[in-house]
Amino acid sequence: MSLGKRITRILLVILLAPTPGWSDDGAIELTDDRGASLRLSEPATRPAAISTFGADAALALGRTPAAITDYGVEGVPDYLASRLAGVPILGPRHQPNLEVMSSIQPDLVIGIRRYTEKDRQQINGIAPLLALDLITIDDSTRAVDLVGQALGASNQAAELNRSFRTRIQTLAARTPDTTRPSIALLTSGSETPFLYYDHFLPTALLERLHFEHVGGTPPNPASGIPLGYRISLEALLALDPDVILLLPTSRERAFTLNPIWPYLTAVRTDRVYEVPHYWKEGAGPIARERILDDIQRLLLTGPAAESAR
Repeated sequence: MSLGKRITRILLVILLAPTPGWSDDGAIELTDDRGASLRLSEPATRPAAISTFGADAALALGRTPAAITDYGVEGVPDYLASRLAGVPILGPRHQPNLEVMSSIQPDLVIGIRRYTEKDRQQINGIAPLLALDLITIDDSTRAVDLVGQALGASNQAAELNRSFRTRIQTLAARTPDTTRPSIALLTSGSETPFLYYDHFLPTALLERLHFEHVGGTPPNPASGIPLGYRISLEALLALDPDVILLLPTSRERAFTLNPIWPYLTAVRTDRVYEVPHYWKEGAGPIARERILDDIQRLLLTGPAAESAR
């Protein structure tokens, strides 16, 4: 066979091969993080989001969600609020108002698996449920791909993931792995802070950029749960991170009133920073880029970087 004929045959095979996520009859077939199969007769145009991720991913792909959850008394995430004006609110992600959702008639529900499991049958009665783990970096890229397929925007989703991976590699190449400070990402308003494990997306990003996150590895890496653990101030002092990042809380952080708190190196050197709420639910394409922005600003070019030199 001539070279020209071989090339023609290869091109035909590529053109005729089924596109991932698409069936022979043009329907979209997906498998979510439960292992459940979804079938959409056409791309979704009215996705509802039981997660910040769903709203974030839809907007990043040029679609406005039909309904969204919020953070309760804290409302819609600040970084998306201007683009979600007028979008119906379903209530908090752990207890969405399914009656309101039903009245809106979405054609897809994008939800966090651990929050939608209890209501999955009711949700599936309203619209197909795409339940996602959204814990690790791999969870994020896989979820963006799935949402891209569901919304008929696979190429856009692939480009978002490609750009994200490239940026991580670029930043990592600029940060030697011998001079980065140790870091603890904490949350909670109680007397005992909650410290995240290293598999959680923001802490995994820190690790990939050669920072040492002190949380350690999760006991159940296959499930990803729990996300972290309560740590006493005595144990935190033993780890003594150079930098502490604090997630927002609606209550005063009681653990910062502990007499041990002032003895932490990060506190003594004024390297305690509050990071925005999207660090807590950062799997969306917009959120994860903002997390990288914050890391670059605070830790690679800001005062923490200067102190580490």
